[in-house]
Amino acid sequence: MTKIFFFFFIIIIIIFLQSPPQIQSQTIPRNISIFILAGQSNMAGRGGVYNDTATNTTVWDGVIPQECRSNPSILRLTAKLKWEIAKEPLHVDIDVNKTNGIGPGMSFADRLFYRFGHVGLVPCSIGGTKLSQWQKGEFLYEETVRRAKAAVASSGGGSYRGILWYQGESDTVDMVDASVYKKRLVKYFTDLRSDLDQPNLPIIQAVAKISYYQSSCGVALATGAGPYLDAVRKAQLKTDLKNVYCVDAMGLPLEPDGLHLTTSSQVRLGQMIAQSFADNIPNSAQPLYMPLLITSFCCSLYIIFLEILAPTLPFL
Repeated sequence: MTKIFFFFFIIIIIIFLQSPPQIQSQTIPRNISIFILAGQSNMAGRGGVYNDTATNTTVWDGVIPQECRSNPSILRLTAKLKWEIAKEPLHVDIDVNKTNGIGPGMSFADRLFYRFGHVGLVPCSIGGTKLSQWQKGEFLYEETVRRAKAAVASSGGGSYRGILWYQGESDTVDMVDASVYKKRLVKYFTDLRSDLDQPNLPIIQAVAKISYYQSSCGVALATGAGPYLDAVRKAQLKTDLKNVYCVDAMGLPLEPDGLHLTTSSQVRLGQMIAQSFADNIPNSAQPLYMPLLITSFCCSLYIIFLEILAPTLPFL
């Protein structure tokens, strides 16, 4: 009888290990780790978006890579400030004037959810925006702060873990925008951290690749739209702010428009951002594997009891 019980016990453990924990739509984990996704089109996601010549409109091909598929442990804050299981496109109800596709957010979360247990993504990106539109007092800035605070409040105890920032192409066209880009970027990061009451909140930004800077920073703009791309790249790489990290996206394949990352590039970029976060940010969350280790330990104790102690007990 005891061996039959042990057999079923092992089957239950195997099922538990293979089945991810499910969450009810009304129940938001109190320990959810919140990441803000801000910037312009490549953060909003244009992977798989193409021009349909028959209708002369841009459409998304609907292809969702395995790394970007829905997971009950990855949630998204909607435009109505409600949490839901995240699915692509993440910015579908945020960047409403553009066609959205695959971005880096889901593949980023796919790489890190095991570390935190539950990840909450807060999409805030709008395509074609300049850094001046993200300054404190402007609509995009205030909306980002409002959504970020609502994410924490509605989770009943969630915490900010980082900001994913991917912007800059729109500031490469005008000389003035490019010349003050560093000043505006530092102010934006500083103000956002201050208003979220997180002075050292980690920021992973996409910036342009410059070979002689690569060792000192490491997310970079894959391309630019104007003649002042070099000035914007340098500004992004030289913020001199603590806990601001860079990932180099230069060289990743682009869509035919020469500006937006392809679906596979977006997946890769999200994974690169996740790796940068894992490499630079100490793990303050309880690893998800701890409960499994405890379970394995209990199972080992049961085996010892069954094989060594049980035969000596007359009532078994």
